[in-house]
Amino acid sequence: MKKYMYILLGIVFVSLCYLIFVSANIVFSNDLGLPKAKKQTGSQYRLVLITRDMDTMFWNKVGIGAARQAEKEGASLEIWGSFSNNPEEFLKKLELAIHSKVDGIIVQGLDTDEFKELTKVKASFNGIPIITLANDVPMKESLRRTYVGSNQFRAGELIARQLLEDMGEKGNVVLLYDSHQEHYQRERIEGINVTLNQYPDIKKLYSESSESRGQVISTMRDTLNKMPDVNAFIAVNANMIGPIVQEIGKRSQVEPYFIYTFDDGPESLPLLEDGKIDGVIEQDPEKMGEVSVQKLINWLNGETVPLDINGYFTKIRILKDEQQ
Repeated sequence: MKKYMYILLGIVFVSLCYLIFVSANIVFSNDLGLPKAKKQTGSQYRLVLITRDMDTMFWNKVGIGAARQAEKEGASLEIWGSFSNNPEEFLKKLELAIHSKVDGIIVQGLDTDEFKELTKVKASFNGIPIITLANDVPMKESLRRTYVGSNQFRAGELIARQLLEDMGEKGNVVLLYDSHQEHYQRERIEGINVTLNQYPDIKKLYSESSESRGQVISTMRDTLNKMPDVNAFIAVNANMIGPIVQEIGKRSQVEPYFIYTFDDGPESLPLLEDGKIDGVIEQDPEKMGEVSVQKLINWLNGETVPLDINGYFTKIRILKDEQQ
């Protein structure tokens, strides 16, 4: 009896081995093969664009360009932001995007420790790629994948050359910027300095302030007292141009002064059109939006890895006061 039992168990064992062999042969055969990983398509990506200044023409154009490219790529794009440049609200939205596990974030850079903590630690931990837009933050400090926007150093050079063309190679120039000295403002100042330092008869005065309108007016008042014979002003932080013109107008006409800024402030272009300032660096915000979405999709699809850490620069040019 035991003999028959052993024979039966042997048959069962052989049968099982045969079935396992056949199954393995089917799975690993060249005809069928293992299932291949699917390449994720753009339609499955959820992207978020986060800005600090939603209520400006500049950032509205960025959003238009980004939305147009996202539709072209078949990706989902949400545009978040804060009004009146509220950094606390802005950082909360960035943190929310990270916790929401979106596929990628395009964000206006903010050169603060809190911003860098979110991008370098929390976003990286969750594997979420970050692209900075218009305002860059150093890659080593933020671990952003790339930057899309103007070459701010070149923009500083361009505005300084226009000043020299209008004013000449002699005069007193005031540079006003944010007391926080964000990365993009430092690059603009460096470009201005490289150009103006070649002319020994040009004297520069650096003046810093917070972005609050009242504080800028107060700083301007002190600056004009220190340098009453000033010839020109450059608002390195474009959000300051309104109160600068306002304070000058209280003391005298603005016409004798050479006044310049950049187009990423809400009052820059209207003041240029009114003939209150002499020149504005015009950037290409729609293109910034388009390229940032395109590069992020390319990275997510594995088409451009790695992205250029130095960034992708969009066009800049000088706009002049047509009333001159």
